[in-house]
Amino acid sequence: MPTIFPFTAIVGQERMLRALILNAVDTRVGGVLIRGERGTAKSTAARGLAALLPKVKVVHNCRFGCDPEHLNTWCTECKERAAGSKQELPVETRLTPFVNLPVSATEDRVVGTLDIEQAIQKGERHFEPGVLASANRGMLYIDEVNLLDDHVVDVLLDSAAMGMNIVEREGISFSHPARFILVGTMNPEEGDLRPQLLDRFAFSVDITGIRDARERVAIMERNIAFEADPEAFRKSFAESEQELSRRIEQARKLVGQVKYSRRDLLSIAALTASLNVDGHRADLVILKAARAQAAFEGRTSITDHDIALAAELALPHRIKRGPFHQAEMTVNQLQERIENLVGQSVPDEAESTPSDEPQKGEEKKSR
Repeated sequence: MPTIFPFTAIVGQERMLRALILNAVDTRVGGVLIRGERGTAKSTAARGLAALLPKVKVVHNCRFGCDPEHLNTWCTECKERAAGSKQELPVETRLTPFVNLPVSATEDRVVGTLDIEQAIQKGERHFEPGVLASANRGMLYIDEVNLLDDHVVDVLLDSAAMGMNIVEREGISFSHPARFILVGTMNPEEGDLRPQLLDRFAFSVDITGIRDARERVAIMERNIAFEADPEAFRKSFAESEQELSRRIEQARKLVGQVKYSRRDLLSIAALTASLNVDGHRADLVILKAARAQAAFEGRTSITDHDIALAAELALPHRIKRGPFHQAEMTVNQLQERIENLVGQSVPDEAESTPSDEPQKGEEKKSR
């Protein structure tokens, strides 16, 4: 297996790296679309993140990597095995999968296929897993996603949103979990995604080549060192890689405990409303991303700064006119805007209203 260029060795592109990390902390965020010119480390970053993600516990011998702690999301096969066994199914640990989807992929290749002939002749259900099965609990990477068939992109995004892949043919059905980090990259010069599909990506990051001469020198030096001795280069960044992997693992455990107040919800709603954002998907994405950001920093409550960092990733591709169209707003400008909007519109009693009730319904509302 070839050595992967370390994620922490990538120079610059902080926004892209942050978008990937937040999706790693909470896969429910909804994926990231990275748009930029050639040679800006788009695929390198995706592969690098997958290589340092913590190992996952799965049901032993499960083709779909079912999570032993969430029985309600098990595949059809695991549910049948559990029903026919008096003991708990054994558990094993696997590396986080990284699946690269080719642009020529068909719908059957993505979702999998049911063998109807075998079902009719022998009365047996036979399911051939697709890409979604391989990517469960891991990362699904699509290079040149704008060249992929729109229908296939739609199927992928539907599965990512539901966290489940359901295949039905001729009255026969099979389901399995499909919760993964969806990363799409593209060069806008080769065409764009339809607005309906673009909105389905939680984050969108536009990146360009670094203009600072010293950083460009650092890029050359690191790439030359990696090509000369990949293993030695990897070892030189092993400590930083392990530290980031540890932080992601801890954040995954903490993110469910991160609280938010009614004021935070009003902050998000006031920001998206003031920027004339269509629909409500952006509000939900910002909330989930803000919680992931707080968890990554080891906190159990979100701040305006978390909301601003999340909005910087969630809003650019959802705004037709306004500040993002004229010139990108910085995180500090977004935070200042949030504080001004909330200061004008939030009632005093909303400042410290606990969020326990909204949190319980958040996952259902987001689907």
